[in-house]
Amino acid sequence: MGKYPKSFEIALSALSCAIAVGVLSLGIVAGGYLLGLWYTIAILALMLPLSKQFYAGGFLAYIGTCILALVLGAAAQFWKLVPFIMFFGIHPLANSLQIRYKINRIIAFAIKAVWFDCTLICGYFLVFGGVLGGTFLPQSFYETVNKYIYLFIFTLGTAAFAVYDYLIFRCQRLVDRLVRRIKK
Repeated sequence: MGKYPKSFEIALSALSCAIAVGVLSLGIVAGGYLLGLWYTIAILALMLPLSKQFYAGGFLAYIGTCILALVLGAAAQFWKLVPFIMFFGIHPLANSLQIRYKINRIIAFAIKAVWFDCTLICGYFLVFGGVLGGTFLPQSFYETVNKYIYLFIFTLGTAAFAVYDYLIFRCQRLVDRLVRRIKK
């Protein structure tokens, strides 16, 4: 890695933060089922400084994104931003640090999977108040799900995380290739 001027790190981190704040704010204000798409774009944006190993810049971009997204409209619907704050926004930084410090993949996966599952549990309580229910499916279905919710989260959630973690590592490589084209 060549030595980049501090201004390049600041510019790349600021660009990352601006894109992430913009798409998160738009996603939360627009509402609907596309919030996952906005999360994904924000996550990709937060990978920009990490592609040049600017870990401090990546962390500050994450913090700035969370604060500015709250100020620009997410405070009224805070529960929509909680998963991003707790996990999705900082996960790319955790992956980059895992690679930099050569942390064992199995140990890192176990820690991140538990972290992801805890985020799902918080979401369960924040969004659904700890009780799933509705009129779309029979009430017995919801009773079963609520009874075994932790089992579902720790099995299905961990399986979903395995796919997600793999895809995020692949996305980071893609972002690395795109940013590599940027001249000093």
